[in-house]
Amino acid sequence: MVLVFGGATAVSIGVSSAGERPAVQSAAPKEDCGGLDQALKNNLNFIADQRRNPDSLSDARIANRQAVVDLIQQRRVVAECTANVVADGDAADGDAAAAPAADPTTAAPAAPAAPAGGSGDGEVVCQGSTVTLSGEDGAPAASSNQFPVGTQLRVTNLDNDKSITVQVTGASGSCALLNDAAFEQVREPGKFLIRRAVIERVG
Repeated sequence: MVLVFGGATAVSIGVSSAGERPAVQSAAPKEDCGGLDQALKNNLNFIADQRRNPDSLSDARIANRQAVVDLIQQRRVVAECTANVVADGDAADGDAAAAPAADPTTAAPAAPAAPAGGSGDGEVVCQGSTVTLSGEDGAPAASSNQFPVGTQLRVTNLDNDKSITVQVTGASGSCALLNDAAFEQVREPGKFLIRRAVIERVG
């Protein structure tokens, strides 16, 4: 599922006379907080409904929508939106689906001590590689440009010491590209790239 919401950047290039450099003008108007707030509320309502009426796919749906919520929150910070947006019916009880405006000045908590390497269960591969997400739905899985389908990879985020073991199900341009469900289990809130990762081949 792809959710598209407002916001665009316009770039115009003008050329004056021969021999002169093109003049490049870029315009990045601030996004409308009303539209961003409504998009955020819609996604929070969806998550709240899945929690009230769960089924076998609710966890995956919630993980995907939470990634969208995080993206909207980042855009609200840039647009300087300050409204406290919550799911319908949650304003009074402060439900976990509430999403106050992010504060860009708040320092992130210190990361826990990181292990020096992998788990010891497999061969450390692709040292120095970063890990991000593919945006694909489904059960936790990975794609890779180095390992065939069926390979088992363990990915550890050294910034929070969370790990996940996934099977390679397809090809990509990275050593290990996690789908949404897998990335959600090892990510740090609001981050869409794991810069300090250990990737191990365990099967």
